[in-house]
Amino acid sequence: MNKKIVILCAAAVVGLAGLGIAKSMDNSRQNPFLQPYTTPYEIPPFDKVEYGDYLPALEAGIAEQKAGIEAICANADTPTFENTIGAFEDAANTLNKVVLVFGALSESNSSPEMESISEEFFPKLSQSQDEIMMNDKLFERFKYLYDHRNDLGLAPDQVRAVETYYKNFVRAGALLNADQKKELQAINTELANLYLQFNKNLLNATNSFAIVVDNPERLSGLPANVVAVAAEEAANRNLGEGKWVFTLHAPCRLPVLQYANDRALREEMYKGYTTQATTEPYNNLPVINKILQARSKKARLLGFDNFGSYMTDKVMAKTVKNAEDLLSQIWAPAVSRVKEEVADMQALADREGADITIEPWDYYYYSEKVRADRYDLDENEVRAYFAVDSVRNGIFNMAGRLYGVKFTEMPDAPKYFDEVTVYDVTDAATGEHIAVFMTDYFTRSSKRQGAWMSEFKGSWTEADGTSSRPVIFNVGNFTRPTADMPSLLSIDEVETMFHEFGHGLHGMLSRARLKSQAGTNVDRDFVELPSQIHEHWAFEPELLRTYARHYKTGEVIPDDLIQKLDAASKYGNGFSTAELCGAALLDLQYGKLNPEGDIDILAFEKQVADSLGMPKELTFRYRSPYFKHVFGSDEYASGYYTYLWAEVLDTDGFELFKEKGIFDPETAASFKKNVLEAGGSEDPMTLYIRFRGHAPSVDALLRHRGLAE
Repeated sequence: MNKKIVILCAAAVVGLAGLGIAKSMDNSRQNPFLQPYTTPYEIPPFDKVEYGDYLPALEAGIAEQKAGIEAICANADTPTFENTIGAFEDAANTLNKVVLVFGALSESNSSPEMESISEEFFPKLSQSQDEIMMNDKLFERFKYLYDHRNDLGLAPDQVRAVETYYKNFVRAGALLNADQKKELQAINTELANLYLQFNKNLLNATNSFAIVVDNPERLSGLPANVVAVAAEEAANRNLGEGKWVFTLHAPCRLPVLQYANDRALREEMYKGYTTQATTEPYNNLPVINKILQARSKKARLLGFDNFGSYMTDKVMAKTVKNAEDLLSQIWAPAVSRVKEEVADMQALADREGADITIEPWDYYYYSEKVRADRYDLDENEVRAYFAVDSVRNGIFNMAGRLYGVKFTEMPDAPKYFDEVTVYDVTDAATGEHIAVFMTDYFTRSSKRQGAWMSEFKGSWTEADGTSSRPVIFNVGNFTRPTADMPSLLSIDEVETMFHEFGHGLHGMLSRARLKSQAGTNVDRDFVELPSQIHEHWAFEPELLRTYARHYKTGEVIPDDLIQKLDAASKYGNGFSTAELCGAALLDLQYGKLNPEGDIDILAFEKQVADSLGMPKELTFRYRSPYFKHVFGSDEYASGYYTYLWAEVLDTDGFELFKEKGIFDPETAASFKKNVLEAGGSEDPMTLYIRFRGHAPSVDALLRHRGLAE
């Protein structure tokens, strides 16, 4: 997942954090955000940041931005790209610094202090951006550039920037009258507060749930490292000997659902997960209702039929219908495959004399049993070859062979949490510095669930032609290592690590000139292409043999296990596709609503599931109360489909690598130039066709997932 906060229409990417913050009362100290960073490669000086720095730096950044924009508006010269857009992108330097760090910390190292600051920080930021985007004098200068864009001798990336900025101003209310602008500002402030409340409820609901096990027989089937972590969690809670605690965090939840022989334990975990944030004091259902009503008002105020139309208008899909048309081609074959998978599971359960009917909490468990029975593949055996450090070596090896980059650890570099590792990314041939890359992979209670990529500093070209190089980071929630065992990853977690690293490469290798077009500042339904295409390398034998080593013996993964992985790779894709596609369709149905009052959120979910013919053995990948992509911000609202939209691109694109060779230099160079380096400087389909040679179709996705006829 790629995380962004939009500042000045230029997307400033944010995400994670985790920093032990100093609490000095020294009034003589200087706010680190208001000084030039003197650290290597301008990494934020995390050790100097205090809680009391954020709001003053935010206010100073807003004031600096406002002054810069007043200067643009007061300029008597005819608008040019440099004196308007160039000056506009430079006006938020201080603001970007503080927003990037605070946005990151509030995601991964939440605390009462951070939550308190957030309640003031984000509404102030939202209000300041609204004021800028509704500034009539500023808009007139952008409109002049837009109206004369074909007569000013602009380069193609500049023309695209002018068009994008103009559209963003209009979408932000620039054409509204004064009363309408005030109404829109109020709606945006309300939404900022609602997103904050949704995320706070979700984090607290996740952390408040725990299953305490005091009978070791209930642990049957669970991997040793999962049991060890559960024992450590119980010890951390001072529950005494002979206790194990299982939480909703994915490294704990998924192994319970996949391996626990105790069916009641699986059911308790499943129901705990799928009902989280539905009851007081962390109930997100009323929050969702308020979000839906506010979004509807916003969309109609801006001239759109509904919020879904407003959101899809700005991306490749263009309309909700186009997104639905894509999903409809995937949904039917996925559901058909689910029925086959459930029949296989039921047959196995019957043979074993289980005397059950397959339920949702049985799906992972029996899917694993069928996989082991049919392909002789035990994922616990596979995990032993996928320690986090080994997989990290694999992603670095992939990047080196494809793009000629080298990663060198910087042990003394500033870091926001003691478990973070920092790397200097350089050109392997010339030694040129390219980027800083940070990794933070292990779960903790202060970090929200999921995995993501973001940045502390972007990439762009200065006026003198020099390049500012980025500071990028990846975040995960993998099982923590124990005293005698490293963190061992599942097949899905290995893919996740490659996925987020793909986002990272998009940020690190950017060569786009403008801040607003650099790296991952691309259409939402294009941003997942670089992340998803790199997942394909994870289990390619040519790369797998270079990094998959047994954590105890150092033995390279044997060929017979590689063959089993390949043979089993498409099993279970009915389930994974249907739950993803279902969630995307649910999201699009929310976007069509224009509720005047509250609706029954859970009843609406059921209505959508029934209309789709959702198999009873599964549910949406994310149910509404914890669908953070859609209700934790508006970045993926009416846009969760983009994972499948981008998969159409990535599967079609990877077929070219398979045809030419997965490390073919010419193909890799073309992908690097036309996708990774280009950012948002051109239309995304133009860039894709330039790389691939033709427009994609859904056929490659269906082939890859084993759903083709």
